[in-house]
Amino acid sequence: MKQQIVQILMNVVQQLKDQGILPEDASPRINVENTRDKSHGDLATNLAMMLTKAAGMPPRALAEKVVELIEAMEDRGAVEKVEIAGPGFINFFVKDDAKFAVIEQVFAQKEKFGRCNVGQGRSVLVEFVSANPTGPLHVGHGRGAAYGASVASLLEEAGFKVDKEYYVNDAGRQMDILATSVWLRYLALCGEEFDFPSNGYKGDYVFEISAELKREHGELLRKPAFEVFTGVCADEGQTDGDKEKHIDDLISKCKNLLGAAHYETVFAIGLNTILEDIKEDLEGFNVSFENWFSERSLMETGVVDAAIEKLQASGKIYEQNGALWFRSTDYGDEKDRVVVRDNGLKTYFASDIAYHFNKLERGYDILIDVWGSDHHGYVPRVKAAMEAMNTNPEALEVLLVQFAILYRGGEKLAMSTRSGQFVTLRDLRDEVGSDAARFFYVQRKSEQHMDFDLDLAKSQSNDNPVYYIQYAHARISSVLEQAAEKGMALDREAGMASLDKLELDQETDLAVQLAKYPEVIARAAVAYEPHQIAYYLKDLAHGLHSYYNACQFIVEDDTVRNARLTLILAVQQVLKNGLAILGVSAPEKM
Repeated sequence: MKQQIVQILMNVVQQLKDQGILPEDASPRINVENTRDKSHGDLATNLAMMLTKAAGMPPRALAEKVVELIEAMEDRGAVEKVEIAGPGFINFFVKDDAKFAVIEQVFAQKEKFGRCNVGQGRSVLVEFVSANPTGPLHVGHGRGAAYGASVASLLEEAGFKVDKEYYVNDAGRQMDILATSVWLRYLALCGEEFDFPSNGYKGDYVFEISAELKREHGELLRKPAFEVFTGVCADEGQTDGDKEKHIDDLISKCKNLLGAAHYETVFAIGLNTILEDIKEDLEGFNVSFENWFSERSLMETGVVDAAIEKLQASGKIYEQNGALWFRSTDYGDEKDRVVVRDNGLKTYFASDIAYHFNKLERGYDILIDVWGSDHHGYVPRVKAAMEAMNTNPEALEVLLVQFAILYRGGEKLAMSTRSGQFVTLRDLRDEVGSDAARFFYVQRKSEQHMDFDLDLAKSQSNDNPVYYIQYAHARISSVLEQAAEKGMALDREAGMASLDKLELDQETDLAVQLAKYPEVIARAAVAYEPHQIAYYLKDLAHGLHSYYNACQFIVEDDTVRNARLTLILAVQQVLKNGLAILGVSAPEKM
């Protein structure tokens, strides 16, 4: 409907040019919005106020000219009448029968209803979650997973060609800490006695991996504790203790005592066990990826070295105190950044430079990274590196996500991955279900603080938004089933022919809501805001429940009954479409 009115207004603008009222170079952006007050019509535009300067006329006088031209048109489509309001707003009243035309579109397009071509086939790589494989996914990761997956689905609906990627941080110090933690727990299982490092990974999952290591290799990898800890810096809380130096010394001992092959055995069992657990968790959360990209592959194939050499050749990297530094201050960063430490180890930043260069080399038009909000300072330096590599930094869009704070019984739950005190994503799914978790995570803007109320997510009440929406879908199924049981099964063809029998305000409101859906998809996609879909679905569900409470659907009059059942069947389809974008199921029964 909006597009019809936009086209009418485009024709009016051309006529105003032909009459010399507007200059030929006038090219206004035509805005048509839904009215808030039904007495002001169905749709409105501020076109006259936008063109008042170009036309050299007061906005209301120009609005009168616009209305005159519209009323003179032989074919105004679904527009019944046009009025001027206030200083020059133009209000459009749509014919009642035209409002229900959207129902035919819903049935014709079904699960494709709402799709648009805003993306024009441009390729997008959405990288999200990408948690270090050093422990199970926790509820903090869950929000990034739900948000990233929903953004990807939205972009697909809007005509983009989308791939989803998980960047596996399987290189670097944190992975070495994990491997060392697994080995130390393994030594304890072999009977060695020592104090576990304060900076090691302490979760139960580390014990489980260590037990599997012992089952597979017996005591082949055992070394005496005194040999492991001899020459190692004291831990935190001890005389001259330093927890960071303590764990780094233990990593070196682990590598030296085991040798490359056996260290890789320990490293691999930790990485693979946790990565498989992550994949299983995400699959159960209705999140899938086309690509699982290994950071180690960048190292092993020389991509990181090649990127560093390219930046060195262009003078963007310099050496100082034995380390290599990227001149990120040349691009507005607060300080230069290390890419290779003085001990020869490459930083995460070096890998990120190579990784983003690799993404563009694969031919993607747009790169979307979903990061935790604590990484906001990292954005300008990555874009600076892309610019220094002579690639387009504007191709990168970084979307920041605040971690969710979990509450049960009004009390905040503590969470720390290193200490092992955290609620896993699997725990959350087991407690509230994937549907509630997925919906709760995306019902706010990603950068907004979020309190996740477990008790509300589990409740079967109108206060629980996902239950409220799913119940609307299930309620429609129940009505259709009851009609069939009474020998009054929906005749959709008859229903489509009887839509003129829909005369209640609730019926018109639902039709208007259905017509908004494609617009909501387009707007939410370009803004990367799946919460707009959540809001829309809550409004549509509210309209359905209000309609249900206002009148009977299963009535004796065949024409009225079929018209009403046809309308709610279209509502059910759109509820299902929207929930699918958010990764939430649409149950038939509840």
